[in-house]
Amino acid sequence: MSSENSETRRRILQATTDLLQEGHGADVRMSDIARRAGITRQAVYLHFANRAELLIAMTFHVDEIKRSNDRLAPSRAARTGTERLDAYVEAWAAYIPEIYPFAKPLMLMGPTDEAARGAWARRMQDMREGCEAAIQALERDRMLSAEHTVDAATDLLWTMMQVENWEHLTQACGWSQAKYVENLKHMARRLFVVDGSVRSAREA
Repeated sequence: MSSENSETRRRILQATTDLLQEGHGADVRMSDIARRAGITRQAVYLHFANRAELLIAMTFHVDEIKRSNDRLAPSRAARTGTERLDAYVEAWAAYIPEIYPFAKPLMLMGPTDEAARGAWARRMQDMREGCEAAIQALERDRMLSAEHTVDAATDLLWTMMQVENWEHLTQACGWSQAKYVENLKHMARRLFVVDGSVRSAREA
């Protein structure tokens, strides 16, 4: 892809992100995105075949500009499963407030907009893979609670870390961000990590 095409693609993605953050939501049309990016509607379709493809690409664009991979480095470099669980929970919990301004419109559009629903589902599936990696690290260390299989623990952790739960606790319940992060880490440890006595019994 030429540098000119790359720049045009970047402008399209940024225009889409900006329009969603401004609260336009389901009203955002390909023509609106083209106008904001300073190009023709046809040019948008040269880069993205449809609205669903564009919205999915936008979620990755946001991850790129916010350096989500760098945020996950401590989790991926963790030496133990417990450290990886803590690091992943903390990284995602800290990331939610930053992606919320564009995530909320996608969530609201989801029930009636297949493209938005698919884009957000794809992003949440990526987050689930991170949850699974943390749970698998616990299982590898024989530190996963016997009450849960890897799949069940992954499902539970994934559910706990949904944006809607953060929204309810910080906005409806008035929790601070620090309180949310600390409680989420505490709950994850209590649910998924065995204590020393249980670990010794399993190893005996």
